[in-house]
Amino acid sequence: MMNQNLLVELFVEELPPKALKRLGESFAGVLADSLKAQGLATADAVVSAFASPRRLAVHVTAVADKAADKPVSQKLMPVSVGLDATGKPTAALLKKLAALGADESAVAGLKRVGEGKAETLMLDSVQPGVALATGLQRALEEALAKLPIPKVMGYQLADGWTTVNFVRPAHGLVALHGADLVDIAVLGLKAGRNTVGHRFEAAKPVVSLTDADSYAAQLKTEGAVIASFAERRAEIVCQLAARAAEVGGSVKPIEDEALLDEVTALVERPNVLVGEFESEFLTVPQECLILTMKANQKYFPLLDAAGKLTNKFLIVSNIAPEDVSAVVGGNERVVRPRLADAKFFFDQDRKKSLESRLSGLAKVVYHNKLGTQGERVERVRAIAGAIAGRLGVDAAAVDTAARLAKTDLLTDMVGEFPELQGIMGGYYAKHDGLCETVADAIEDHYKPRFAGDELPRNPVGVVVALADKLETLVGMFGIGQLPTGDKDPFALRRHALGVIRMLIERDLDLPLSELLNEAASPFGALITDASGALADFVYDRLAGSLREQGYSAQEVDAVLSQRPQRLTDIARRLAAVRAFAALPEAAALAAANKRVGNILKKIEGELPVEVKPALLAEEAEKALFSALGEIAPKADTAFETGDYAASLQALAALRTPVDAFFDKVMVNAEDVALRTNRQALLNRLYGLMNRVADLSRLSA
Repeated sequence: MMNQNLLVELFVEELPPKALKRLGESFAGVLADSLKAQGLATADAVVSAFASPRRLAVHVTAVADKAADKPVSQKLMPVSVGLDATGKPTAALLKKLAALGADESAVAGLKRVGEGKAETLMLDSVQPGVALATGLQRALEEALAKLPIPKVMGYQLADGWTTVNFVRPAHGLVALHGADLVDIAVLGLKAGRNTVGHRFEAAKPVVSLTDADSYAAQLKTEGAVIASFAERRAEIVCQLAARAAEVGGSVKPIEDEALLDEVTALVERPNVLVGEFESEFLTVPQECLILTMKANQKYFPLLDAAGKLTNKFLIVSNIAPEDVSAVVGGNERVVRPRLADAKFFFDQDRKKSLESRLSGLAKVVYHNKLGTQGERVERVRAIAGAIAGRLGVDAAAVDTAARLAKTDLLTDMVGEFPELQGIMGGYYAKHDGLCETVADAIEDHYKPRFAGDELPRNPVGVVVALADKLETLVGMFGIGQLPTGDKDPFALRRHALGVIRMLIERDLDLPLSELLNEAASPFGALITDASGALADFVYDRLAGSLREQGYSAQEVDAVLSQRPQRLTDIARRLAAVRAFAALPEAAALAAANKRVGNILKKIEGELPVEVKPALLAEEAEKALFSALGEIAPKADTAFETGDYAASLQALAALRTPVDAFFDKVMVNAEDVALRTNRQALLNRLYGLMNRVADLSRLSA
């Protein structure tokens, strides 16, 4: 058995750039994992993924030309079935052996495992290790089958008859084990050692690879291709910084990881150049110019030290001519009409006020079951007005912002760039003479748009953003449009997290159930009541968020199982639970709480609530009643003032009387009056212990 490094490359037509990174990682990972599973590569083999616009490749260290043979022990059948009374093999045993490639001579070597009726016949044999060509063929087919292909296309092979389905037409296959070819084939291609370099920059049109280890170096020197996605990306980052430094003035390219990945997937050997456009375009909101340069041209706009857009941008070219003026000039000519369109849209949009566009929302369908955008705006206004009244926020400003927040959907700029909705509404509101508070609220009412995004800047914006998200959540749940699996077309998970963040981070005293009920009111009979399912949905999102923040599943479960209505209390409740869990009495009290809960669950009908002191017969139950009378006022006072830690810590004094109660007292006494009284005592104990959190959830 000989170990050498392995290289596999599939050469194809241009791969979808937004998917290239995932395609490269999947191709390398699945192929390497398959080789390891077959015993051709060790668990610690180093796997290097390569992905460029026209190739997927993987390099795996120390791959064997043949996997080691493996001893295997196969269970055949019970001894009583395989051997007759004289110890000779039965027909069933001989048939089983024949199916495994053995004959009667193997009977003498069979092992017996177990005893008595459970005794079983076992056949020990050696499973030959798989040859590299066979194993690699299997691994490559598995890697291609599991590629996360966005969209499959069909194409014909050179014979003119055979149709192949793949992400893009494939034109070459390389498989080298050291310097040796591995005989495999896929997609109508037979493996060789030749690959193709850069379309325009390669020193040779065809690169003949010496061995597996020379792949990256030969492609770079002979083919003018940086095959590694990570290396190419790092090179682009380095060049972006260098070109920005050459421009001077402390300018920096805009940070955009998705754009960086996409550009890395578009070039094989990056060459970053500086372009420029006319300063007059800077009168257009910079968000418009930045978006058109990024989305349409894949340029990196340059921002000054204050974060303002400059009239220079960076181009990531795929060629490196001696005279770059033609490349730069061509890109400047291409971007100019894009910027001119943005300026035209901006100038035209400002000729009509947001107010004048309001009636047009009645003609825009929001959802076939929920009506138009105009009807939706009225619902958002109603919800926002109710929230503003609760919080004491300027009702007139809230109503104006809620009424006009969606009007920018009818502008040319948002029609061209939907990503700018809200942002353009803010600009046009200021142009219309609306106050900054309202304009900012219009811009911010979509926030937070994504995880980690900032919240609305002012209270008016928070109210309108809450109303907007609640209207979506209540409406979609009310017509049964719930997220399923990975599908969430209305971004309900994001909306729920946005509501949670605003309630908590802005410390809003708004009970969740009341908020959901008020949000449902403007819908009338248009929806069915789904407040319970929606509340569960919100708490589920909150639970996930809290676990990501470092709280344990037990802590989160203990607090959220009580469905606290004021989400602003949750951080204090969690801190109190964590402090309580550190007490020496915590484990015993949590276990006792769980026991009490189980007892109360078995009671049919309403739980007894009145404890009659005259019926307390045992000293242990009298002691518990007395302890509750002493501790409950302290715990209640701390709870009412929001001192949840003190409320829970007061319970520590209950450990001794609770333990004594369960040791000495029979709860389910035969006497009905005694039994009911003791159940009422436990019910009082249970209510006191679980006001802050369900302590039974802390019990292991």
